[in-house]
Amino acid sequence: MNTHLLALQLMAAQGCLGAFDTIYHHEITEALPQKASARLELTIHATRALIYSLLFVGLAAWEWHGAWAWVLVIVFGVEIVLTLWDFVVEDQTRLLPATERVTHTVLAINAGAFIALLALNSSQWATLPTALVWQPYGWLSVFLALCGVGVGLSGLRDAYAVWQLGRRKVQETQEQEEKLSFAAAPQCVLVTGATGFIGQQLVAALLADGHAVTVLTRQPKQAAWTFDGQVRCIRSLNELSAAQHIDMVVNLAGARIVGQRWTDARKAALRRSRVALTQELVAWIARAQHKPRLLLSASAIGYYGVQPQGDATQLDEDSAPQAIFMSQLCQEWEAAAREAEKFGVQVGCMRFGLVFGHQGSLPQMLLPIRFGVGGPLGSGKQWVSWVHVRDVIRSMAHLVRRSEQGAVSGAYNFCAPEAIEQRRFAQVAGAVLHRPSFMPTPAFAMRALLGEQADLLVEGQRVAPRRLLAEGFVFRYPQLEGALRSL
Repeated sequence: MNTHLLALQLMAAQGCLGAFDTIYHHEITEALPQKASARLELTIHATRALIYSLLFVGLAAWEWHGAWAWVLVIVFGVEIVLTLWDFVVEDQTRLLPATERVTHTVLAINAGAFIALLALNSSQWATLPTALVWQPYGWLSVFLALCGVGVGLSGLRDAYAVWQLGRRKVQETQEQEEKLSFAAAPQCVLVTGATGFIGQQLVAALLADGHAVTVLTRQPKQAAWTFDGQVRCIRSLNELSAAQHIDMVVNLAGARIVGQRWTDARKAALRRSRVALTQELVAWIARAQHKPRLLLSASAIGYYGVQPQGDATQLDEDSAPQAIFMSQLCQEWEAAAREAEKFGVQVGCMRFGLVFGHQGSLPQMLLPIRFGVGGPLGSGKQWVSWVHVRDVIRSMAHLVRRSEQGAVSGAYNFCAPEAIEQRRFAQVAGAVLHRPSFMPTPAFAMRALLGEQADLLVEGQRVAPRRLLAEGFVFRYPQLEGALRSL
């Protein structure tokens, strides 16, 4: 048996498994480059990736003889130490999904096998004169070299993310974010959708202000890990007794709306995750002995449908909805929430614009611009109504304080005062990132890819936060450029 060839074949399998793990888990499902808590893990990943890049390229078509064999053994030792350290750091900082744990186990077994085989060869190579001897294996060598380039780029991407997260930490320290006050006295708060992009920031702000938080989630273990055991996690509302004291409810739950095509089955799932869950919340309120003072329930500016391009009319909370799916979904969602008013609960429906933060849709929107291939979507004339995530949390705190005077009811537009045309968004983002932003994405291509949901991107609405402004709320990030620079 040619053990060296077998080791190279196992390395090729490692390259495929590693690419899957990096793209599916680290980039898509876990979004590690956006998580401040993952900075050490990313540092280890970057170092390991650069080592693997050296191994893939260096072993693709060369044998390491003499002193080079000892270098190879040392590299193997460093890689093993980094892998074990990575396991420890992962277990300390996040709860890995089952698929990632299985993938990591297979990667570790496979790596152990090819490292053992190469180590056996190294003992023989060490007796030979020192040299890197050319020994190609056809297409296998080409594939391994390509793997080396890919994993090297992945390492540089992780190193860049570490640098960006470090800059963010310094910036946040310098800005000295104000401590939000939600209420005059500690409250008991029930939050749905707490592990989402907005929910995580809301729970952190509530805990910092001294409130007791209960989280309704399908994955209580994941939520407990996310919030470091500082919240109560429940899987079902049945775990709340009728005598449970809850002062307010913030309902942020809902399946991700952008991504899968809006088939009939997907539309039904979106309705279940929003409308049906809200109805369950109201049913619990109906039987609760102590009624919450306030229900803040998520909605979206999709309530207003789509605005004809070229129409600069500002839409406010009194503007009419439309007979299209995203508008009907928001109408049903809000109607379900308003049923709580029958039980003396103040209900505020939060119609979110496009929420900008270090997670959510903004990183994906900026990615093509970062690579210099971004530009306007469709015609670029559609309006983008957006809001900084910090202003979302500040707006919630504003409504909670007003609820203490019984002054919350109806819908509120959660979007910045400055709506902007999509082509102008691309220009501002390009200027902030110091990149060109002239390459358009045709609307027909997006419709072919996304179907009906492409309207979320190639159509738009010019929405104004009339009620929040009328109540004296002051946006910290009223203009796009300042918001993007802060992020």
